[in-house]
Formats: sequence, C-alpha cells, structure tokens
Amino acid sequence: MKEKKLVVISVFLFAFSLFAINTTTVYSQTAVVEGTVLDNKNKSIELANIAILGESGGTTTDKKGYFKLVVPAEKDIVLAISFVGFADKKIELNLNEGEVKKLKIHLETITTVLPGFEVKDEQLRTQSMVRLNPKDVNLAPSLNEGVSDIIKTLPGVSSSNEMSSQYSVRGGNFDENLVFVNDIEIYRPFLVNSGQQEGLSFVNSAMVSSLLFSAGGFGAQYGDKMSSVLDVEYKTPTEFGGSFSASLLGADLSFGGVAAKNKLTYLVGARYKTNSYLLNSLETEGEYQPVFMDIQSLFTYKLGKKWDLSFLGYYSHNKYKVVPANRETDFGTFQEVIRFKVYFDGNETDQYDMYQGGLTLGYKPNRSTNLKLILSAFNTNESETYDIQGQYWIGQVEKSENDEGQGEALQTKGVGTYLLHARNYFEANVVSAEHKGAVINDKSTLKWGVKYQYQEVDDRMREWEMVDSAGYSLPNPPQDPGSTNPVNHDLEVKDFVSANNTLVTNRFAAYLSKQWNFKTKKNNEITFTAGVRSNYWDYNDEFLVAPRLNFSFKPSKNPNLVFRFATGIYYQTPFYREIRGIDGELSTDVKSQKSTHFIAGSDYRFTSWNRPFIFTTEAYFKLLDNLIPYYIENVRIRYLTDQQASGYAAGIDFKLYGEFVKGIDSWMSLSIMQTKEDIHGDYYYDYYNAAGEMIIFGTTTDTQITDSVRVEPGYIPRPTDQRVNFSIFFQDYIPNHPYLKMHLRLLFSTGLPFGAPDSERYNHTLRMPDYRRVDIGFSYQFINEGSTFKNGNPLKHFKNMTVSLEIFNLLQIYNTVSYIWIKDVNNRQYAVPNYLTPRLVNLKLIADF
Repeated sequence: MKEKKLVVISVFLFAFSLFAINTTTVYSQTAVVEGTVLDNKNKSIELANIAILGESGGTTTDKKGYFKLVVPAEKDIVLAISFVGFADKKIELNLNEGEVKKLKIHLETITTVLPGFEVKDEQLRTQSMVRLNPKDVNLAPSLNEGVSDIIKTLPGVSSSNEMSSQYSVRGGNFDENLVFVNDIEIYRPFLVNSGQQEGLSFVNSAMVSSLLFSAGGFGAQYGDKMSSVLDVEYKTPTEFGGSFSASLLGADLSFGGVAAKNKLTYLVGARYKTNSYLLNSLETEGEYQPVFMDIQSLFTYKLGKKWDLSFLGYYSHNKYKVVPANRETDFGTFQEVIRFKVYFDGNETDQYDMYQGGLTLGYKPNRSTNLKLILSAFNTNESETYDIQGQYWIGQVEKSENDEGQGEALQTKGVGTYLLHARNYFEANVVSAEHKGAVINDKSTLKWGVKYQYQEVDDRMREWEMVDSAGYSLPNPPQDPGSTNPVNHDLEVKDFVSANNTLVTNRFAAYLSKQWNFKTKKNNEITFTAGVRSNYWDYNDEFLVAPRLNFSFKPSKNPNLVFRFATGIYYQTPFYREIRGIDGELSTDVKSQKSTHFIAGSDYRFTSWNRPFIFTTEAYFKLLDNLIPYYIENVRIRYLTDQQASGYAAGIDFKLYGEFVKGIDSWMSLSIMQTKEDIHGDYYYDYYNAAGEMIIFGTTTDTQITDSVRVEPGYIPRPTDQRVNFSIFFQDYIPNHPYLKMHLRLLFSTGLPFGAPDSERYNHTLRMPDYRRVDIGFSYQFINEGSTFKNGNPLKHFKNMTVSLEIFNLLQIYNTVSYIWIKDVNNRQYAVPNYLTPRLVNLKLIADF
C-alpha cells in the first residue's frame, strides 16, 4: 500500500515540476508593446499579467498599471492580459521590426459584487441569505465534499469533526438543517454513528451552479426545520463540457451538454471515495475497507416555449468494513499520564444504499410567473452489524524523561474485556407531491406552495454491550459471601435494546409569502416580506401555523449600508429519529419542536487599500420550546423522548470578507453564542448528616442522613453549546504568477459539553478540549485561458488543469471527538478520548474540459 502511494506521489510531483518550469524565448526580430492596464473605473491594475499566447515568459504591470514587453516582429501574435477577478483579454498584433506599440487596456470584472466565494446580490442583502460561489470550492483544502467545508467557515456555523460533513448552526443540531437541491428536499442516513462511516454527502460540488445559505430568519418557502437552510441549484449546460478530479482520497467525474436540437440538456456526475488512507492514520489500527460511491443526473427537456420537464436522479452506495486489531491512547495530565491499550477481535460492517428521484414540471405563462409541480421519492436501506471484543488495560505511564523506562507503565489501574454486538436494520420510504409558484415584479414578489408527504419506516434494532472488569461482569449483582444458599443471578448485559418498529405517517404543508419593495420620499429603500407557513401531521394530530416577517432598510445617504430585521416561528415536525427513544420504543405524545427567531443585522460595504470589503453583523435570540433533550455520540444523536425542555440560544456573528490580497477573496468569521435548556421535572436531592455536612457517598465518614434538600438544576448547557467559533479562509498567490495560489483554512471552537453515560442530562456539564485546526493547500493551474497546444496534443481538449498539494491538520493537533467510558468493578470511570485525524498530505489533480 505504501509503495503505491509513493508511486502516485512521484507522478504528481513530476507533473507539477514539468509544467511549473518557465523558459525564456529569444526572438531574432523584435518590437515593443507598452501601455497601461485599467479597470472599468479607469483605476490602474497592479500586477496584471501580460504574455504572448502560447509562449512562455511575459511581464506584469507596476503600481501605475504600466507595462513594457518585447515581442516578436513580422508575425501574428496574440497578447493575453489577465488578472484575478477580471475577465481575460486578448489582442491580436502584427508589428514591424523596431516598432513601439502603445496600448490602453481595460479589463472587465467577472463578478458584479465581491467577494468571489460569498457574493451577496442586492436582493439578497435585504434577506437573511448569503450566496456562495461554487467555482473555487474544489480548490479549498477539504477532507470531505467541498461545499460543507466552506459552509463550516461561515458565521454561526460550527463543526468539531473534520471527518463529517455535518454541521450545527447557532446552537442547533445536525437534524435541524434543511438541504434542497433543485427544490427537492435531501435526507441523510439514519444509522451513521461516526464520521468515518458517513461516506459522500448528496451535494456534488462539480455540478453546482448556485448556493444559497441562511443561518436563520429564512422565508416561509423553506421549512420545516429550526436552524438553517442550504438551497442548491445544479447547472444547466449550454454546450458539452465537464470536469474530473483525482486524489489519494478518491475521484469524481462530471459532464453535461445539450441534445435534440437544444431541447434536451443533461448533467451527469459520479464520485468515488475511499478514505482508507485517512482511517489508517487513526489510533485504532486494523484493516479498513471503506467504499463510498454515488451517481446522480439531471435531465431537462423543453416541451415548448412555456413548458419544461426535468428529472433529478440519485443513487448512493456506502459500505464501511473494519477489522480492528489494537489501539493505544495516552491521556490525562502532564503530571499523570494514563495509557489505555486494547486488543480487538471481531469486525464491523455497515452499509447504506440510498435512492432518490424527483420529477419537476415547469410552466412559465409569462416572464413574471413561474409554476412548478414536483413529484419526488426517497428510499434508504441501511444495516449496521458488528461483533467486537476488546480486551483492555489501563495503567499509569512514567512521566520523567530522566528515568529509565520512560513511557513504560508503572502501575496497573484496571484490566477488563468488553463485547459489543449489534444487528440493526433500517428502511425508510418518503414520497411527496408539491406545487409551488411565484410571481415576480419590480415592486413585489408573491410566492406560494402546497405539499403532501407520505412516510414509511421499518426499523429493526437489537444491540447490547457486555463489560467484564477484572473478572466481574458489569452491572455486578450484589454478592452474599459465606451464604450456604447463594443466589444465582442471571447474567445481565449492559445497555440491551431490542425493538421492531413500523411507522406510517402523512404530512401536509402550505405556505404563502409576499415581498414589497418601495422607496420613501427621501429615496430610502425599504423591503418588507410577510409570510405564513402551516403544516399538519397525522401521527399526533398536530396542526401548526408559523408566521414569518422580514424587514430591511437601505438609507439613500449611504447605499452601502443595509439594516435587516427578521422574526418568525419555526416548527420542526419529527421525522423518526426524534420519536424513537433510547430503549428503542416509539413515543406517542411527542410534539413538534418550536423555535422563535429574532434577528437584527447589518451589511456594510466599504473600500480599504483601494480594495472592496463587506462587513456583516447579525445578533440573534432564539426562544426554544417543546424541545426533546438529546446527547451526541460522535455524529449520532440520541433523543430522550420521555423528557421535554424549554430553552434559548443567543449570540452575535461577525464577518469581514473581501480582497485582503488584491484580486482574490478571503474572509474571517467570529461567532459568540450560548444555548441552554431547562428540562421539565428534573431534580435531585442533596443529603446532609447531623453535623450539617453534605454527604458524598464513598468519601464522607458520617453517612447517617438527617436532612435532604431537593435541587432543581434549571438551565443547563445544550450539547451544542459552543461558546466561541473563529474561522479564517485566506487565499494568496505569488506575484507575477497568479495561477500559483495558496489556500488556508483555520478553525477554532471552544469545547462542547459532555457527560458520563447512564447519567442524567444535568450532569453533562464537563467540557471537551477546544477544537483547533489549520488546513493549507497549494495549487498551480498549469493549463489556463492563455494556454495553447499544437494539434494532436491531448491537453488541447482541456480548458483548465490544476494540481494541488494539501496538508491537513498542519499543526498536528489531536482534537477530541468523543470519549470511551471504562468502568472498573469499584464503579470508577475513566473517560478515554477518541482523537481525530493527525497531519496528512494529499495530492489532487483537477481538470475542466
């Protein structure tokens, strides 16, 4: 395996070196071209590239936009002028020997507003939505599908697991995020427990043309989730073309085009991912056999001038198999290092097969009206099976570097065995029919929709855990030593769950919203949107109505400044996960969770260092009700369906983005947030002895109880209470070589709350270590708009080709994602951290054709 990786690395480095070499050409007959390069506002462009098309060499402009270049005379040449953020320009020349040609060149910007990754149009500035540019997503260093990793750098979004594409938004969990692709709602697998099992997310970044994201306060057309919405539109090709990429983590291919006299457009994408390279870097050594692949397509046929029919199809096959061998983890403090060592037997095999299809009939009776009828279906077949035995040992490790045997165990603190067993099978079918429409005019926009959804779930679950610590099975029944007639207790395993559930439900939803745009007498621009969303769920006979409002104000004296306010009610009707309890039983009295949003924000555009920037601020308060408490195991959410809570989430988000480096866009985000919940009816007692001392069983000498006090915990941190998030996405390029770029992604998040298993939620107030991570990538676009090749050269068919070197976890920080809890016969527990990935290097090749 290592030899294959070395071969691949050598090939990439050879290709990189081959195309990175610049040579200088000497001409026998010469002329001179000089001049200035300006933008569309007649401002000089510094470091613009001037070169002869198809030949090496060239020059760049100075601070005043001036350049001077020696060119061949008495022959046809094409002068190519390029700069990041501007459309390339080509000028045909044929100069006489010794001639001096003076030029004044204007370059046009290729984006209407900046920055490139996140562009807010004028209409979106008045809403709680941001637009992301998917063109450069593939260049960002990413262990997963690139779209989700870019979203994780946005304000209000947090994730402490680079192996997963899931994210939480403003105190919500993974189940509270909506994802749509071409108006079709997307679902995620149910049985996934960890990031390494997750496979590919639905969104294929190579097929994307538009990305809209909202962290809250979104309109009535989106529902029914409490936290965020990601609205994705796939490309509509106008000619044949495509792209492919390959790396040590997988490969993908996409292509599209037109047919049937331009009546039919097609777009097809296929991806393959194998993260064995990634998994082999983890602490648990063994044989990993992950295989993740998917294929999706979008076909659109024009039935006439006003009618079109499109089909979106998707199939995903994800299989994760591991035969663990051993694991060694050191944890604790600098003064006391504890080593946890395990030897494994058995294996785990998980498989997820998902199918999804959507048929959309579109009708445009006129320019302002758009009507759609959408039929969609989703099916998932999932299995999770494992039998794993772990024989573990815990001991204290010698800390002194001067003593002999440094790093060896000094004291054994516990030995034991645990056995994990599961046979879980899950199948779900979702069928929906929806009509939606919109009438868009200059001064108003009217949107409406109705939807029916049929849901069927078949869930078979059987799992248990057995723990044998120092010869004692846990839980350990009471013993009666010396008895002539001892009680023979039955063997009791830990956390035994067995269930066989079938659920069939129906849902109805409808929405109506209207937006008004008008100006005051002083030319201040005001946008007001009012909407209402309703839904009915027959499982608990629940009918809900949710009004939503959005208001924005743009002063005429400063049109670069926009103020926004949004409020509304967001209900989240359970799908299935929120209904099934820890014991596998379905709750019959569960209600839809409710979140009331209050969001105030501003959007300010300004220029600094002659470069454009946007500073965005949003403060929010979310009032939460009918909450179902939960805890998180890696990426698995376990709901406590027998409990109910009220809570809140409050915070403020800041983001500064723009041209930190001229012509290329970067941003930084800071989020400060707190989210808490009060579980209804939870309490415990503090006990006191005759001396008035609180009794702590196992440590207090006098345990004679004389008094007790009932304590209600009140508000406690929710599992997603990540107080501070800071992220940077920074891009740079080498002067005179704009196609040689650097991409940096930095994430910092404070620790999440956690607690011991089988303990009450109010005890889950411990904190994981902070999450810190830096990923960096270097890319070189060796085939670009200015490249030319002779006939017969296979590279002639490529528009762009880029090779990149990515270094993940540059600072080699071992972040914690969860804990294994080990308990000895004396009931003492050890929280053994599960670490995420170490430093890794990846090579990637991307090509467009």
